[in-house]
Amino acid sequence: MKTARAAIERLCDPAFEVSAHYVIANAGGVTQLVPEEMRAWHAGAGRWHGQDDINSRSIGVELDNAGTHPFSEPQMRALETLLSQIMKRWDIAPEGVIGHSDLAPGRKTDPGPRFDWARLAMQGLAAETPPKGCAATEFAGLAAHAGYDTSVPVGDLLQAVRLRWNQSATGPLCAKDHAVLQS
Repeated sequence: MKTARAAIERLCDPAFEVSAHYVIANAGGVTQLVPEEMRAWHAGAGRWHGQDDINSRSIGVELDNAGTHPFSEPQMRALETLLSQIMKRWDIAPEGVIGHSDLAPGRKTDPGPRFDWARLAMQGLAAETPPKGCAATEFAGLAAHAGYDTSVPVGDLLQAVRLRWNQSATGPLCAKDHAVLQS
């Protein structure tokens, strides 16, 4: 959507069968659409750590950004405040904070390569690195250990991992793609 207002209208229209718990506008305003204890329809089909139906076990936060430009400072500050509160209320570990691209490789690409995961990680609001302890050398095995659904084509899996952990990478699968998933 072109604006947060347009996104909110879409997310509140039952004809589209999509919703979210929160929308954060580029200017930093936070709008709650669905109470946290209720199910929203933000994630769609996807898997994370072997679990389906992510909508039933997550709190959806939509960000007003097309993915073509950096996220604004007011928006990131609002997200940090909201994430901190949600994580405290629901006892969510940093590893439990994921993007749509993490749970639906190939189908979703948001929040995209301009999203500042490192900023969130420095504050304990997202995983700093994928979970440690995996000695596997195969990319799909490493990705599965990190939580990704490996039933998708490897190109989609590679794109999802790079969107989160290796945003500057291009080209075919390389050693750095393995390294970002290894302990």
